[in-house]
Amino acid sequence: MIVDAREIPADTVLHADLCIAGAGAAGITLALALEDSGLDVIVLESGGDESDPSIQALYAGSVADTRLHPPTEHYRVRRFGGSTTLWGGRCMPLDALDFEAREAIAHSGWPIALTDLLPWYPQANALCEAGEFAYTSESAFDTPQRPMIGGFASEMFTTHTLERFSCPTDFGARYRARLANGRVRVLQHANLCRLPLQPGASRRVGIADVRVTGGAALRVAARGYVLAAGGLEVPRLLLNSPGASGRGLGNAHDVVGRYYMSHLAGTIGTLDLAQAKSVWHGYDVSEEGVYCRRRLALSADAQRSLRTGNFIARLHHPRIPDSGHGNGILSALYLARSIVPYEYAKRLYDGSPDCYAGSSLAHLKNVVVDAPNTAAFLWHWLRKRTLAERKFPSVIVRPANLRFSLDFHAEQEPNPLSRVTLGNETDALGLRRIHVDWRYTSQDVATVNRALEALAREVQRSGVGRFAYDLETVEAEMTRYGAYGGHHIGTARMGFDPRTSVVDRHCRLHEADNVYIASAAVFPTSGQANPTLSIVALALRLASHLRNAAELGALSVPVDIPHPATTESA
Repeated sequence: MIVDAREIPADTVLHADLCIAGAGAAGITLALALEDSGLDVIVLESGGDESDPSIQALYAGSVADTRLHPPTEHYRVRRFGGSTTLWGGRCMPLDALDFEAREAIAHSGWPIALTDLLPWYPQANALCEAGEFAYTSESAFDTPQRPMIGGFASEMFTTHTLERFSCPTDFGARYRARLANGRVRVLQHANLCRLPLQPGASRRVGIADVRVTGGAALRVAARGYVLAAGGLEVPRLLLNSPGASGRGLGNAHDVVGRYYMSHLAGTIGTLDLAQAKSVWHGYDVSEEGVYCRRRLALSADAQRSLRTGNFIARLHHPRIPDSGHGNGILSALYLARSIVPYEYAKRLYDGSPDCYAGSSLAHLKNVVVDAPNTAAFLWHWLRKRTLAERKFPSVIVRPANLRFSLDFHAEQEPNPLSRVTLGNETDALGLRRIHVDWRYTSQDVATVNRALEALAREVQRSGVGRFAYDLETVEAEMTRYGAYGGHHIGTARMGFDPRTSVVDRHCRLHEADNVYIASAAVFPTSGQANPTLSIVALALRLASHLRNAAELGALSVPVDIPHPATTESA
């Protein structure tokens, strides 16, 4: 059932077996997976079904370097469905090498292997509506697909792995009816504020402090708690709860908020494929109607030999802001940038919005001269994107001269100095806001540099063309978007050692026996993959663990509840 917490009397104590904070991809996945478990589950969601600027403002914080990190209220959404109301739908699993401790990548290594997560990926794919769990062209299609780059053969880069695209699925809209008619209680406009330790117990959280939008206070007495609030909000909730050390729940060793990662992304150079036998950089459609796209992926052996992190690249159209491309479609996108959401408009131009001041006339000329192609594109976009339930994922423009730019997406090395802490300001609920100091390392620069150098060699060696780029611009390009998009990773990392990690292999806090985390916050490394699919898979794995823990009695009942004004029994 879905309840508006504003209708619950102040000072009510709600009882449950499990309390989940956050109704985004992870929280809704957990709620669905535990629906028939016999557990009494409460989900707390700060927002409602629609966006609310006053609620979204609770995400505001400060940033150490605004050139390297967007404002903290961007790229995440405080409403039912969370950031799945915003995402682009790109899905792919992590690679086996991502889980290994690698000499070249400091602080790498997970306490689980890919094989521990594989059983949950197919169900995650289904929940994300990305079709079959098949991420190579050979496994996804019954018939051979046209080559991505005809004649390109390399032991260092593969071209057969896929990205699959969700609708993109808004988990709030897609699964609302199922939750509204189910046993799980979803409380909208309910904000988890603090997780106090149980009196007399240093390793158990007792009764959670909850505030309703508008100011009323509630409490939740649960046997267990799951923080599914995202990679920036999870450390904020932990640090705002003192814990046994007084430094934050789970933070006795000052690890909460450290190792903050995103991905390194940019668009660079010119990949001239005029000598290739054929070029296909668009989308293939699977039998289920799912859009799939191949990319250039640095192999595991190449990563080891080059001493890099993970790296992939896609064939991309020329840079949109430069009217010199002469393409009406790209110029139309540039002229429409003011109405494009911040999260995507940032990629339409370099640096500040006026970096190509005075070029609007040239872009308008492109639109007029290239009117037939522009009109055809707009008609395609209306039918396949705007009006379609399963949306065409992105702009695909094929340059007539087969000169592409290269769009890359790379792993970021875990860095303990890259971190999220608490600032001095408080929000409307009385919680201290976050302060973000995102940093990158010399290894991050080396990953991108070495991968690009290797790709240039392989393209030339294969005789399919030439990849040219300015070596001096690599670092500036890979940090042009800063901490890329909504990929907030590693701030409550998983590991065996409490001195260097926050949760164990089951995503349970080392310092609290009944608190778990479902978020990319627990990822020890980022890999090359967008995190949503793996977040959902980990949430499904956690749901299975919580079922077993409940059956074994590992989630014990808290001690006597302080005398409330009102008590509601489960």
